Amino acid sequence: MTPINPPFVDIPGVSQAVLAEPGRTLYISGQVPMGAEGLTEGGLLAQADQAFANFTATLEAAGADWSNVVRVTFYIKDYDPSQLETMRELRNKWVQTDVPPASALIGVASLFHPEALIEIDGIAVLPAE
Repeated sequence: MTPINPPFVDIPGVSQAVLAEPGRTLYISGQVPMGAEGLTEGGLLAQADQAFANFTATLEAAGADWSNVVRVTFYIKDYDPSQLETMRELRNKWVQTDVPPASALIGVASLFHPEALIEIDGIAVLPAE
């Protein structure tokens, strides 16, 4: 995968586009902050960490990892721009930062559960078989 970053913009940790060579495409449904005990408690960071863990487990179940991810979207309930730096730090724990995927962060009014604060979906490309 090759990051595409035109000279007019430099957003830390985000590729403006990612060129994926021919391969198998994996579409990852919205991963939510649900663990074995139900909805994760503890606020946005705890929920985001669980959603990232679920996203990672889904990648691994398909034989992939974060290096295969070409697009990721974060949906955050009642998003406030002051949360951006904290979310970047958490994202960088999980995402391959040397070639980050194209991404978007979208503030939403609500998610699938009234206490859910984040959902993460994405697209990964695995090598052709």
